[in-house]
Amino acid sequence: MREKPDHYAIAAKQQGYLARSVFKLEELDHRFHLTTDARAVLDLGAAPGSWAQYVLRTRPSARVVAVDVAPLRLPEDTPNLTVLMDDIFKPELHEQLVGYGPYDLVLSDAAPPTTGNRGLDSARSAALAEMVIELARRTLTANGRLVVKVFQGGEERHLLQHMRKDFRRARACKPRACRKDSFETYLLGFR
Repeated sequence: MREKPDHYAIAAKQQGYLARSVFKLEELDHRFHLTTDARAVLDLGAAPGSWAQYVLRTRPSARVVAVDVAPLRLPEDTPNLTVLMDDIFKPELHEQLVGYGPYDLVLSDAAPPTTGNRGLDSARSAALAEMVIELARRTLTANGRLVVKVFQGGEERHLLQHMRKDFRRARACKPRACRKDSFETYLLGFR
């Protein structure tokens, strides 16, 4: 357990965000213009809700569908927000999400429960990222964008090659807001 909040955790609290992870999305957005012209956004693994919160602050007219097994800490009456408490691996949920789409931006900061075994954790993260990539293929608009977290462990190269079949451009990026001891990175796809 971390004893002392870092700069990002303090800044998130000061700015009214639910989690420090918002600054990962903010950096990626500033570098790659992810939310520009985003009218519909799918946020997978959304709890506690800071990424949805960021999108709704920066793009107030955007419609956000947020999914997680855990509850979001955003008010239930947040305008333009649809919250689905469900397991993102369920095929029935995928069909429901297709119905809410298409999306201009698919976001996933989801991570599997960690075991402490880096190889196993990386493999589980890669499986989760692969499922998100497949769902993005089905739900993104013609010019849509994808951001998906994955634990570094060798699979990210394979996932990028897989993404390059359906995306005009795909790359990996590790935002500065990631903790120094974290082995997460983000894969970005641009149609």
